[in-house]
Amino acid sequence: MTILERIEQEISRLSRSERAQFRAWYSDFDADAWDRQIEGDAHGGQLDALAELALQSHRAGKPRPL
Repeated sequence: MTILERIEQEISRLSRSERAQFRAWYSDFDADAWDRQIEGDAHGGQLDALAELALQSHRAGKPRPL
């Protein structure tokens, strides 16, 4: 049995309130991981090309709507 299968099994045994607590914890955990990834990408230069493209569009008066 893989770790993921064991985790799935344990989650299926949680009570309703425990599942709610787990969802809240996992939501925070996942958001923090995403934030760390974006920060790492920004510091590592992976977003520089996108930022430059946005600045060029802005300077040319052709911003793209979000």
